[in-house]
Amino acid sequence: MTATMTVPDVLSELAALEDPKMRSANEKRGDDHGINLSKMRGLAKQVKTNHALAKELWSTGETAPRLLALLICKPREFSADELDAMLRETRPPKVNEWFVSYIAKKSPLAEEMRVRWFDDADPTVAAAAWSLTSERVAKKPEGLDLEDLLDRIERDMKDAPTRPQWTMNETLAQIGIYHPHLRARALEIGERLQVLADYPTAPGCTSPFAPSWIGEIVRRREG
Repeated sequence: MTATMTVPDVLSELAALEDPKMRSANEKRGDDHGINLSKMRGLAKQVKTNHALAKELWSTGETAPRLLALLICKPREFSADELDAMLRETRPPKVNEWFVSYIAKKSPLAEEMRVRWFDDADPTVAAAAWSLTSERVAKKPEGLDLEDLLDRIERDMKDAPTRPQWTMNETLAQIGIYHPHLRARALEIGERLQVLADYPTAPGCTSPFAPSWIGEIVRRREG
């Protein structure tokens, strides 16, 4: 299999990987595809990076081809307007997750898009902005107004739609973890709002409830 594969070739390969039981399980999570993601990644390695093919696969509008497209594209080759249009189409959860993690965060336009998306009325778009903000809080906080972010989280997180609520909560946790001078305030906001306090967490996993998350990671980092 080479980089000269056509869209029909790839669609045929994807169809061969389709598993009805996997589709049924995925559809319960809102993902309309039936492909084991390890096998999807294996196919991506065979196809190899091919940005032109990735754009064609994305244009099909179908979830499985779009997931493969996100694995074989070149994030830095998307323009700001292309990134914006793509994000607004990422309704299935896994497509959204991969787009934000593999494309938006790796794009040289990440900060430009974070600012562009921050106050967008579309919850999917706002959530991506908060995810990019969370990344900056942890890795490159210079220039961010962390107090203002906490003000916004305190005001808006409780009643936010699911996607932005999740990424606002992630930002809250990252502020508490990486910025000790704001940790007490982050913990207090989390305790008062109780967002994700009852989220089911498997044994051995860290709860997404911000105070628990902050406490656990700080213990690991600081002993």
